[in-house]
Amino acid sequence: TGGKITVTPGRADKGDTVTITAKPNDGYELDTLVVTDKNGNTVKLANKGNGKYTFTMPESEVEIKATFTEKADTGLPFLDVDTDDWYYEAAKYVYEAGMMNGVDSTSFGPNANTTRGMIVAVLYRLEGSPAVSGSSFTDVAAGQYYADAVAWAAANEIVEGYDENTFAPADAVTREQLASILYRYAQFKGYDTTQGGMAIREFSDYTAISQWATEAMTWAINAELINGNENSALIPQGKAT
Repeated sequence: TGGKITVTPGRADKGDTVTITAKPNDGYELDTLVVTDKNGNTVKLANKGNGKYTFTMPESEVEIKATFTEKADTGLPFLDVDTDDWYYEAAKYVYEAGMMNGVDSTSFGPNANTTRGMIVAVLYRLEGSPAVSGSSFTDVAAGQYYADAVAWAAANEIVEGYDENTFAPADAVTREQLASILYRYAQFKGYDTTQGGMAIREFSDYTAISQWATEAMTWAINAELINGNENSALIPQGKAT
């Protein structure tokens, strides 16, 4: 109930790698997945992500049992945000605060790349959407959700255009660009941007940070706005989601 599993291959010899794919129905998630041999001993599973699990076929036949449960109510209309996602509290906060909307009525798009238009829209809403005059950027059409935000961000030197006519609102934002944007916003607000703490050199790829972004990245790390990954890497040129 609530989903199904498929197993590849359907028959296997000792030592073969067997893949189980769990496919929950809408509104459900995998609860338990257990593989046992003929003696009832549990066979070790490896989680490969995206609902795929593998195990090494033992000497005997195996039994595979899966259960699915209804997802917990997230309090959000999005099917792609679960209560156990690392970004759940943040997604709930920005949605309820009116800072971010879904990409459609049922999707938040947590893994989508953040664009220049998106990030200025978020900060503009955070600022209370003050009145602005139009910008000079020819690639920002009036009526776009980010149009007023672009004018506000450029006027306050939070996010500037590539030149006086080009803002490129659809360009993806990198992690070091995001840090720089937040740094300039913090300075615009008069916040303290002198936090000390973790040395940026403790990250394995700190030398990959662009020189123009080093100060902002240092601040963002010590202000706990940006973390490294499980390998202590910052991935400064990686896309911000």
